[in-house]
Amino acid sequence: MIEVELQIVGSLLRAVAEEMGAALVRSAFSANIKERRDCSTAIFDEQGRMIAQAEHIPVHLGAMPDAVAAVMAHGPGRDDIWIVNDPYTGGTHLPDITLVSRTEIGFAVTRAHHADVGGREPGSMPADSRTLEEEGVVIPPTRLDDATLASIVAQMRNPDERRGDLRAQLAAHHLAEQRIAELCARRGRGRVVAAMEELLAYSERRMRAGIAALPDGRYEATDVLEAADRDLDVCAAVTIAGDLVDVDFDGTAPQHEGNLNCPLSVARSACYFVVRALVDPDLPASGGAFAPVTVRAPEGCLLNARRPAAVAAGNVETSSRIVDVVMRAFGRALDVPAQGQGTMNNVTLGNDRFTYYETIGGGQGACPDADGPSGVHVAMSNTLSTPVEALELQYPLRVRRYELRLGSGGNGAHRGGDGVVRELEVLQPCRFSIISERRRHAPQGERGGGPGARGRNLHNGKPLPGKAILDLEAGDVVSIETPGGGGSGR
Repeated sequence: MIEVELQIVGSLLRAVAEEMGAALVRSAFSANIKERRDCSTAIFDEQGRMIAQAEHIPVHLGAMPDAVAAVMAHGPGRDDIWIVNDPYTGGTHLPDITLVSRTEIGFAVTRAHHADVGGREPGSMPADSRTLEEEGVVIPPTRLDDATLASIVAQMRNPDERRGDLRAQLAAHHLAEQRIAELCARRGRGRVVAAMEELLAYSERRMRAGIAALPDGRYEATDVLEAADRDLDVCAAVTIAGDLVDVDFDGTAPQHEGNLNCPLSVARSACYFVVRALVDPDLPASGGAFAPVTVRAPEGCLLNARRPAAVAAGNVETSSRIVDVVMRAFGRALDVPAQGQGTMNNVTLGNDRFTYYETIGGGQGACPDADGPSGVHVAMSNTLSTPVEALELQYPLRVRRYELRLGSGGNGAHRGGDGVVRELEVLQPCRFSIISERRRHAPQGERGGGPGARGRNLHNGKPLPGKAILDLEAGDVVSIETPGGGGSGR
């Protein structure tokens, strides 16, 4: 196949994934998908390899192949649509619900973070969960039909909103089936399949060439997660050998009785993100790009947890720390940015009438030749902030302050980006949960740059720990001051 045609078909496949994402966002009911765009879409081949993705959420996309593999084990039929959120069978954490359907040349996949999936706390992101079942409805790979959909949403709060978001995902799948059929009719199924094989090989060649240009060696780094009662070690050893990268997390703390645990698929996602960002950020991501990267973690450790360990924070906070520690290990061999905020600042508010979830941006670390950006969602999160107007229109909440946290970025020849201040007043009684990191340990600078400011959580002006859950009354105010990024250079 000539290169021009390969590029055309590759662009068309990526366009299908992008159009799926646009359809999902436009059709969704909840602000978390409609406004924040906390969702991802991708196209896979018959063997379950990712061919094309929309540039959505890194932690979603790197873990999707495990969800497809879990569905493929059940022999899905041509017209079937399957649903799964079980973190130990292809999921990430329970609010991320994945749909998988067949197309003429493989599979279409959507993953979206739903604002509630049941469990003991509104929003299904309890700061203090200890088992998976406390966090919500666990869905193993299941064939989805109307009766199954009705049964699932009946176990969740605001079932009409949940049903609307799932139907938005279904609409994206119907669109993918139609667009793939049109592409095969126009280009020929055989040529499209051949192009998919070549796209995988092309991505792998480029990634191997980029890795081969790095200095061989073994590079180590450690960092910590801030559990409520103690710090938990995250240890990474990155080995570069020729055109291969191996990331080994031996020495990482055992799985925790809280919810900072994650399945190995989440650890893989974080490592894939780092390698791609450092080696070839313009490379169209596909399964081929991940082939030269091996990720290992001892079974039963924090990054390869065993059922029924809770995982609500693992997908959001632990994945962020994996990025920090793997990036720092690579920094022993090449220039890397200083640490960014290293947290997603997960805020959940809700009762029996509404559930609201958001992550909050912060400062990114400075690069060797540029200041870090301020007030952005970084690393494993690629979402937007909920617009103030949309939030206040849809929920009994008022935004009292939303501004940059000036001066929170680390000092250096290039300054780290500033965090933000997000202050919310609740207008009716509800539950509040915060899952955040970098409240005890600041994001570190590089090459002599200073650390960014630590984050801070407040309830009516009084400090809260990094992980907290409490009842709020009408008029109560919660303030989230997010960390700044580290500086770079003296």
